[in-house]
Amino acid sequence: GVQLGIKGDFTIYTSPDQLAAAKAAILSVGLSTSNWPPRSVLGAISNAKNELLDAEAYAARATDFYSKNLAKLYAGYQKRLRAANAVDFDDLLVLTAKMVRESQAVREECRRRWQYLLIDEYQDTNHAQFVIASTLAGEGPEGGDGPNVCVVGDPDQAIYSWRGADITN
Repeated sequence: GVQLGIKGDFTIYTSPDQLAAAKAAILSVGLSTSNWPPRSVLGAISNAKNELLDAEAYAARATDFYSKNLAKLYAGYQKRLRAANAVDFDDLLVLTAKMVRESQAVREECRRRWQYLLIDEYQDTNHAQFVIASTLAGEGPEGGDGPNVCVVGDPDQAIYSWRGADITN
């Protein structure tokens, strides 16, 4: 099976929980929350997750002072979430993408359940959402007979680029 690092009775962290975990991660490595505001750190972590970069992959790409420190904070934040058997909202996408990509059984079950898939507001999808949709549709290296897919989007209404939405999807 796919290793997700959580148990079935996981908790979804709300914004205050996320801020507390980020603050704890910042302080645990000796950084200041005035130089590393928890909201800014969470925004950067969210961007990484939406690109499907886990803490290890983010660290591998880190080349400067900021990104190297952020990689440490990302790892510390994730460690705190998993120790509490918790996920944040971005993890819901990341873990779903991981399951549909890595588990043939999950893909087959989704494809069995849903013969038709309608995705509205497609102009506002990020990379993680694109991977989920395209994998369920049968695109990618595993192929397969996915559901009939219809996406609806209007490039003139694309308003979430700041949150990782990619109009080229």
